Amino acid sequence: MQDAAVSAEQSAEVLTLSLATWDHDRVMALHDGRIRVPGVTLAGTIAPTAQLFPAAVGPAPYDLTEMSISSHVMQVSRGTGEYVALPAFVSRAFRHSGFFARAGSGIESPADFAGRRIGVPEYQMTAALWMRGILADDYGVDPRDIHWRTGALDAGTRRERLALDLPEGMVVEPVAEGETLQDLLITGEIDGLLAPKPPRAFLDGDTRLVRLFPDFEAAERNWHARTGFFPIMHVIGLRRSLAEAHPWLPRALYDGFVQARDLALARLREVWLANANRLSLPWLGACMERMLAALGPDWWSYGFSANHAELAAICRYSAEQYLAARTVEPEELFHPSLLET
Repeated sequence: MQDAAVSAEQSAEVLTLSLATWDHDRVMALHDGRIRVPGVTLAGTIAPTAQLFPAAVGPAPYDLTEMSISSHVMQVSRGTGEYVALPAFVSRAFRHSGFFARAGSGIESPADFAGRRIGVPEYQMTAALWMRGILADDYGVDPRDIHWRTGALDAGTRRERLALDLPEGMVVEPVAEGETLQDLLITGEIDGLLAPKPPRAFLDGDTRLVRLFPDFEAAERNWHARTGFFPIMHVIGLRRSLAEAHPWLPRALYDGFVQARDLALARLREVWLANANRLSLPWLGACMERMLAALGPDWWSYGFSANHAELAAICRYSAEQYLAARTVEPEELFHPSLLET
């Protein structure tokens, strides 16, 4: 087990904090005790983000929780929310893989989404924030130019977790009870999708669904080379009252998340370089070599300074897409003690 450095303030007290995240390899060392935060005992909960995110913007049951950065920007802009963020970016994901259209719809490029009916599980979700940013910056498509339909991608139900305040004339329309975006795309009631994961029908080989970037990895590498971004999806939120009562706590927790990430990435490197193929991915080595060539050795960076430009883009997108009530500065999202990380 590893301990972070102990400050004078925290050596005199031990806090028991509830921690809730999904089972990312980058956080598991905090859940299982391989990494300990001095002055803190963590009581962990593993749950999918479909459960954690509505809770974070609603009853806020956890002291420390994984949060959607899009929802966090919205709440900061409105002066609401129980949490202040730590710049531990526990989820990142490139998003060119998520542009889908219906075969025969006439959509050949994201530029063709203008004037169409496009589905997205939640208008405010971070994946959609980034994809609409790509639509605007690279293809000139304004979110007002699209008739949006929201709801479950291919099963269940999905609703906006925060109320939207949209300009007059902009349409974000929920699907009917029992409908899914996948079904509406197949039947022609919508023309395209912004999807956080491939729809089930596409994975099953339904040729009526087409991906706009078939070689999405190449598109994402090229986009990263132009922007320098590896899209931040989720951050860690600390209950604001705890940060105010214990000024040492945000940095101690952040250091713990950094150590947990470092353990996970070291383990991944160890598995990659071993000769027994311990992970069930036949071309893991090829993937790792391509990834390192494209992203460099610090591919999963934490900290405020190194990610400032990307955070500024997130804040800009949120305002341009009528999510944030005002343009938020990146510094407003995080505890002040972590702005020099």
